[in-house]
This record gives sequence, structure tokens and C-alpha cells, in this order.
Amino acid sequence: MPRYRRVVVKLSGEAFAGSASTGVDPEALAMVANEILSVRELGVQVAVVMGGGNYFRGRMAEGWGISRAEADNIGMLGTVMNALMLRGALTARTDIDTRVMTAMPIQSVAEPFIRLRAIRHLEHGAVVLLAGGIGQPYVTTDYPAVQRALELDADALLVAKRGVDGVYDSDPRINPHAIRYTELTYKDALEVGVRVMDTSAFVLANEQSLTMHVFDVAGVGVMRKICLGDDLGTRISAG
Repeated sequence: MPRYRRVVVKLSGEAFAGSASTGVDPEALAMVANEILSVRELGVQVAVVMGGGNYFRGRMAEGWGISRAEADNIGMLGTVMNALMLRGALTARTDIDTRVMTAMPIQSVAEPFIRLRAIRHLEHGAVVLLAGGIGQPYVTTDYPAVQRALELDADALLVAKRGVDGVYDSDPRINPHAIRYTELTYKDALEVGVRVMDTSAFVLANEQSLTMHVFDVAGVGVMRKICLGDDLGTRISAG
């Protein structure tokens, strides 16, 4: 039996890019779809918060000579594109209902995010893809991931990172001797300056006692194993 009844998965835009830095790689998209379905097949209710960094990031604003608010709006549209791509991949593989819900209205391709409607979709077995962040600039998708997990009364937030299988005491891509934490409290994470998510996301998760698992999106079966009780990657919880 899975330990979680309902989870929210946080997917960065890079999860869709594969070995590339931008765009969508078909193999990476297929893997993400299969991993989500492997969790759904356990009977776990699944919502997914989409990132959009494979298309555009707000911090790229200066290089393009545009305002940060405008850049963030472009990034939010990138999350919608990823949601539609993932919906397409999921519906090609399963008859399970898949809904895209957005923080800003795009009625022709998605439903507006309404908390009780999203919960109803989940209770009826649908996979719910959440795009558009919270619909406002100057906020990355980290904070909305925690916010949506709390709004939907999720048991845990699964944070899928690309290229790293948890939280380390230093950058493992630079320091080959970096040590991975198996467990952390949010207090400890903030004190050591963990950068896997925005500080504001950690603060909110800590205040509301939301359990978070950080793992490598490329790890086949990891998401499913976490839901079955294995503490792979790094588990972060309130102290």
C-alpha cells in the first residue's frame, strides 16, 4: 500500500528538455509521462505543477532588454506549453482523465484553477496538471508548488530535479566529495543555504508542516518507490 493518498509533483522545465537546455525532448517527455502514470497506477492521486524554464526564465529579462514582469509572463506561458505537451503524452498512453488547469484564464485549452474543482478532479481519479504558477510575476514556480500542495491537501510534495539526486552539502557537480543528506528539517536547510527551492517556498512548507522529497527526475521508478515508502533522494520536513 502506498504511504501517500495524494501528492503534488513539482517538475522543472528542464525535466522536459532532456540533455538539451531548451525545448522539449520526446524521450524526456515520454519518461516523465511514464513516471507519473506509475504513481497514478498505485491509486495515488497526482497533481503536477509545471515549470517553464526550458522555454524562458524571468531572470533572462535583462539580456533580452525587457522588463522582469514581461519576462515572467512569457515564462508562465512556457509552463502552459509544457502542460499541454504532457497532457498529450499522457492521453496517448492511458484512458485516465487528464486535466490542465491554469492560474490565468486560457479557456480554449485549459480550465481555470479553482481549488475545489481541482480536488474534485483528483477524487475522481484524474491527473491534474497545474500551469501558470500563481498567475503573477516575480514568483518562480517553487512557491506555487508548495502553495498548490497545501491548497489541495496533498500528503507530500515531490520535487523532481534534473541532474541531482537530492540535497547535498555542496554542489556535487563541482565537488566530487559532496555529501548527500538523506533527511533534513526546513530549519537546517535554511541554515545551510540549500538552493534546491526558493527560500520563500521552504518557509511556507515549514510553517504548514508539508513533507517534501527531492530526487532526480531521471531516476526510473524513484517517484513510485517514494510513494511506496522508500526515502530515496532527500526527505525534508518540519523540525
